[in-house]
Amino acid sequence: MSSQDRTGSKRVRIAKISSISLVGALLLTGCSAEAQKGWLPADRDNTNHTGIITDLWVNSWIAAMVVGLITWGLIIWCMVAYRRRKNDTGYPRQISYNLPLEIFYLTIPLFMVLVFFYFTERDIATIDARVEDPDVIVDVRGKQWSWDFNYVNEDKYSTGVQGSLNGEEGVPENLPTLYLPVNRSVELQLNARDVQHSFFVPAFLQKRDLYPGRTNYINLTPTKEGTFAGKCAELCGQYHSEMLFNVEVVSQEEFDAQMAQLEDGQLGDEYDRDSYPEDDPDTDPARSSS
Repeated sequence: MSSQDRTGSKRVRIAKISSISLVGALLLTGCSAEAQKGWLPADRDNTNHTGIITDLWVNSWIAAMVVGLITWGLIIWCMVAYRRRKNDTGYPRQISYNLPLEIFYLTIPLFMVLVFFYFTERDIATIDARVEDPDVIVDVRGKQWSWDFNYVNEDKYSTGVQGSLNGEEGVPENLPTLYLPVNRSVELQLNARDVQHSFFVPAFLQKRDLYPGRTNYINLTPTKEGTFAGKCAELCGQYHSEMLFNVEVVSQEEFDAQMAQLEDGQLGDEYDRDSYPEDDPDTDPARSSS
C-alpha cells in the first residue's frame, strides 16, 4: 500500500471518529434537563402554558436542526461528488433546468412553512384565549418606574415603589409583589399609566406590552408555588432597569390572608399621567410614589 493510500485511509478513519464523537455529544447533551426544555428559564409546570411554549420552542429547533443537517449534507455531497477531477478538462456539462428538482425546491419549503404556521397558530390561539370567568382578575398598572396591582374581585390594591439597585442586599424583598393563588385561573389586565411598558415574567415564558389608553390581557393558571422575578421588558426611561417586581404563587389560604392585609379599593385611571396637568407633575401620585 502506498503512502498516499495510507494517508487517505487515515483521514477517513479520523473523519468517522470525529463524526461519531460529534453525534454522541449531541445525543448526550439532548438527554440533559436543560436541553430538554431548550435552555429556557422556566420549568414545564410553572403555568398551564409553559409546557406548550417549551414544546413549540424545542420542536422548532429540532426541525431547524434536521433541515440544517440535510442542507449541510447535500452541500458536502455536491462538493465531493461533483468536484473537478485531476484529469478533467474544459467545463462540466451544463444543465439549463431540472423540473423534478425545481418542484422539490418549491414544495418542500412550502410544506415546512405551512407546518410551522399550523403549530404556531394553534399554540398562540390556546395561549391567548381569554377565560370566560377567571377565578382571579388583576388590573396591572405599569408606571415610571414601578407597578400597581388592583385585585378586582377582592376590591383590594397594592401600590409599588421603584426598586433601588444600589448594590446593597435586600432589594428583592422590598419590590412590588403580585400574589396569585396556585391552580386558579388568572386574568391579568395590563395598562400603562404614562408611557409604554412591558410585563414580563421569564419563568412564565409570557411577555405582553402595556400601552397608555389600551388594555392588553394575559390569561394563565399558575400550577407551581414559588417566587418568580418579573420586570419591565420595554425601555421606558431613565430608571427602566429598576422597574422590577415579584410574583408570589401561593395557596388559596395564603392568598386570602394576603388580600386581607391590603388596602380596600382600586387605583384606576384617575392616577394616570394624562389625568394631571403637565405643568404640575408632583400632584400625580402614580409618579410621586415611585
